[in-house]
Amino acid sequence: MTSPLFADQPTRFLDRSLEDLLAERLACDPGAAALSLFQRAAAEVPAYRTFLAAHGIRPDSVRTLVDFVHLPLTDKPSYMQAYPLPERCWGGRLAACDRIAVSSGSTGKPTFWPRALHHELDIALRFEQVFRDAFQAHARSTLAVVCFALGNWVGGIYTTSCLWHLARKGYPITVATPGNRPDEIFRVIGELAPYFEQMVLLGYPPFVKDVIDSGAAAGILWDRHAVKLVFAGEVFSEEWRSLVCARIGSESPCYDTASLYGTADGGVLGNETPLSIAIRRFFAAHPQAARELFGESRLPTLVQYDPLSRYFELHDGTLVVTGDNGVPLIRYHIADRGGLVGYAEMRDFLRDWDAHDLAEYGFDPAWGERPLPFLYLFGRADFTVSYYGANIYPENVTVGLEQPGIVNWVSGKFVLEAPEGAGGDRELRLTVELLPGVEADEAKAAKIADSVRTELLRLNSEFAHYTPHARQTPLVVLRPFGDPEYFPAGVKHRYTRR
Repeated sequence: MTSPLFADQPTRFLDRSLEDLLAERLACDPGAAALSLFQRAAAEVPAYRTFLAAHGIRPDSVRTLVDFVHLPLTDKPSYMQAYPLPERCWGGRLAACDRIAVSSGSTGKPTFWPRALHHELDIALRFEQVFRDAFQAHARSTLAVVCFALGNWVGGIYTTSCLWHLARKGYPITVATPGNRPDEIFRVIGELAPYFEQMVLLGYPPFVKDVIDSGAAAGILWDRHAVKLVFAGEVFSEEWRSLVCARIGSESPCYDTASLYGTADGGVLGNETPLSIAIRRFFAAHPQAARELFGESRLPTLVQYDPLSRYFELHDGTLVVTGDNGVPLIRYHIADRGGLVGYAEMRDFLRDWDAHDLAEYGFDPAWGERPLPFLYLFGRADFTVSYYGANIYPENVTVGLEQPGIVNWVSGKFVLEAPEGAGGDRELRLTVELLPGVEADEAKAAKIADSVRTELLRLNSEFAHYTPHARQTPLVVLRPFGDPEYFPAGVKHRYTRR
């Protein structure tokens, strides 16, 4: 999988251009690489050998990709939590890995994920795609401000390490690590940003927006710093992207922003590109085309991915990945809802809808594009609220909060619930965080409720058809910025409660 490229020759990442490395990968057979990784893991990873034996599988009987795709899936309960950590590592040696991260535990007990340098270099290619292809960071002095939480949590340290690898490769990037402390972020920006041609903020979408809004209130003039944004961890709407870009003075969302599809277990699995963002903006403007391709009313995250680094399959509408890591992943069930679209397939689909050059959606063909396959991601299957039989997605609600006249009141964070009242009836309750200094009142709540209802009816056909008319308007509760019960600072926000 990745080890032939970086395990024995880590300087390949430093010495070879992004163009050469991606061309080399695209010339390889991803299926053959996945099969090769399986054969290595079956021979060298004690836990995986035991796992196969428990399922009555002889590794030497798995000779083709057809055999491979019939192997049992691995996941956290059946594999990661069933075998000791060292036995899940190459050679049964945890000490062979020189760094470790921990998952957030949003689906259960936190899990440790070790890795070695060459695994990180493979992921650094995703950052290089963003920083070179979109931000042109090879030609501009860049201050990268890491706003993810630091410590053992995967986001901050992993991001920082990958950026350091780019700097070592020769990119004029200086990395600052204030973490998710706004006061430190503002101090870094105030002292250092004037010395650089551009600045990149990297963090979770709602937190980055909080930084932008709070920074503006504190007197930071974002449009003076050529700000770029890198997000991870959540799906957001194109209205939200446009809003945030407007607040930093950006007129080029495709080239000033990028979202990463990353997990603690698999690293960065894919990344937005200028092409994928332009395509997503086309789908946002054409919901019927989005429903035709993605099969749902909500708009997913759309990334491109390196099939040699991460080999994807689908299982009942959810993603399965194979890829090298300190704990190698073999047909690992991530449980994220999504799907796969080939590069040529996507281009053909767009041509059928008369979307050829995508210039009106912000894409510049002169800058080029990578012929990498696409992955679309809705997030975990359980991040929905069921209401009168309709699955209501946070992404649908978000659009309602990003309308003119509302965006200046709210932070973008909310909690969606459908509690059962004393009479047995359910109500759709939406608790919304206000921006600092904004006071709650009935008029604001009513306008938000009407906007969210309008967007739910437009975007979610289940809601429109299943929910009685009298029950379609949500009960909106407005809470102050940083409310400790619903919007505590310093933790990853969850948009639904059950």
